[in-house]
Amino acid sequence: MPWKLASLGTLLAVALLAGCSTTTNESATDPVTTTDTGHSRCEAKAAEFTLGKQASPELLEQARKRSGAQVARFLLPNDMVTLEYRSDRLNLNTDANRVVTRVNCG
Repeated sequence: MPWKLASLGTLLAVALLAGCSTTTNESATDPVTTTDTGHSRCEAKAAEFTLGKQASPELLEQARKRSGAQVARFLLPNDMVTLEYRSDRLNLNTDANRVVTRVNCG
């Protein structure tokens, strides 16, 4: 009987690990960097053109596209944010007048 439980446990472990495997078909010329989860990774340097500019939806979308981020947001000085790090998110920090002062990912 113990060998049946051991075999069943091994089979279950293999099935779970097989579900975690991923396949990628990235080309060597693909300019967007992807993380291990398959999401594109944000490159803050590409969005530095926004520094000193007034916050707007159009500026946010341009910065998101150029940085390769999946998500982008403006952060005002008193905005509360969560502490989770997301490599596919672009943050554009602004001052009280909604002028971009800092660009970072996370």
